[in-house]
Order: sequence, then C-alpha cells, then structure tokens
Amino acid sequence: MAHTDQTGRRVLRREIAGTIGLLTDEHDFRAMRRYRSFTFDDHAAYLHQVEALLRSRASQGTHTSVALFDPEEYADFCSATGLDPDAAASRTRFTAELAASGPTVPYEGQPLADLLPDLVDEAVRQATREYASTLLARLGNCATCGEDLGRAAFTRATRLLVRILETAPPGNRHLVCSVSGSPETLVAVLYADEDIDGTPHIDEAETLEFTSVLALGLATHSPGGLVMRISTPGGPDRIHGWRLRGYGLEPLTAGEVFDAYCTDADSGDLISPESNVDYCAPPDLGDDHLPPGHHH
Repeated sequence: MAHTDQTGRRVLRREIAGTIGLLTDEHDFRAMRRYRSFTFDDHAAYLHQVEALLRSRASQGTHTSVALFDPEEYADFCSATGLDPDAAASRTRFTAELAASGPTVPYEGQPLADLLPDLVDEAVRQATREYASTLLARLGNCATCGEDLGRAAFTRATRLLVRILETAPPGNRHLVCSVSGSPETLVAVLYADEDIDGTPHIDEAETLEFTSVLALGLATHSPGGLVMRISTPGGPDRIHGWRLRGYGLEPLTAGEVFDAYCTDADSGDLISPESNVDYCAPPDLGDDHLPPGHHH
C-alpha cells in the first residue's frame, strides 16, 4: 500500500504546475541578500541553479512558469499583508501572487539566457498596458454628452487597428505605436504573423497593450506615430507609416517614411537606408467609413 501511495504522489507531482520568482539582475539579487533566509551569495551561481531546477522539472513532465521577482514590490507586499519578509514562506506567497496577476513566461526547455529577455519584455508590456489603461480611465466622462472618453477612444483604436490589418498587403506584419507624453514616451509593439490561410495571428496581450497606447494617443491628441513593417519570403520588406493627428491616423507619404527611417532621431544626421526594403505610402484605411469618434 505504501508503494502505491508513493507512486500516486509521484504521478500527482506531474499534475502540479509551478512558478519560480526569478531575480533577473545583479541589483535585485543584492537587494534580496539582506534577508538571512535568502542563502544565495552569487548571482551567476543562483541563475545556474535556477536553470538546473527548470530542466529537472521539465524532464519530469512538470510545467513551470517564470515570474519577475521585484524586491521592492516584495517588501511592499509583506508590509501590506503583515508577512515576515525574511522568510521563505513569504517569498512563496509573493510568487503565488505573481503567478496570478504578474508577468510570467512558460519554461519550454529554452536556455535561461533566452528566457530572461522575454520575461523582461513581458513585464514592460504589462506595465505599459496598465499605465495606459489607468490614464484612459482618468479621462472620465464627456461633460457634454456623458460618454466615457477612455472607452470611446479604445473602441476607436480597436477599429483602426482592425482596418490596418484588413487593408495591409500579405505578409508577416510588425507594428509599432509610439505616443509622446509626460513623463515618458509610451511604445507598444504588435506582431501579426499570417497563418496558412492568410489570417493574421496576433497575441491577445500584445493587442490589448497596443490598442491601449494607441487609444491614449487619440484621446489626448498627443504627438505620436504608427509604423508597420511587412515581410514576405523572397521579397523586400515594405514599411508604411501614419502620424497621430487629432482623433485619427494621417498617412505618411513614401518620402516621409523614408525620412523617418533614414534620419537619426537624436542628431538629425542621415542614416543609410536598409537594403531590400521599400518605403511605401500606407494603404487607404477608408477612415470615412469608421465612426468619427468623440469630438466634443
């Protein structure tokens, strides 16, 4: 009976998903060393041990996600919940919270050196999405008609994005939206790779972030732009662009797209154009067929 129980527990372990809170850089690692219960003393050795653990769990058929462990957020969490920050159980509780609401990346056998940039990128995407959403929510309602300004802008941005993807030439699309503001410029990236049937495949989280940033630019009439790069096998890449203007997107001419890509943003010096790249005017979005958006 004991042997059967042990076998059953081994089987159940493979059914349990886990999350590891990872200290990605030396600065965060040093911040955690102030806790006596955190016994690692070398960041490189720590990362090596984490990678070995991930490989071990994967070899046993156990799914593991990796979360970004932020020491400052951890200290705030312990203060708010009354937990002792110098306890492994508290770190476990915090990691469980990260698994539920924070940025995570699944471990799929990739080297840790490849996983770390993906994890940091995911954290930046989530922070950008939450920041843009917060600013949209603060816009409140229109004093004239009572419409939710942030929601109206998000709806407008969604329809614009759909039209961009619908009218784009075939190929894998890489879109970047940037909105200038205070205290910093927000940048969102969206990949829309074509499936076999030509349907664009897009990540839901990326789409939400991209749409939120675009909506914020529209709602606040902030300076900004949107560029789309289309890649097809065997052919040149095509680059299209729009500037944010009022409550919509104004197409850039081929010359304006060329100037934007071939001018250093800081110095104003010319940059050699990329080889095998065509700088093109964007397709007509048919914006006159879209709802005009909020103009009060």
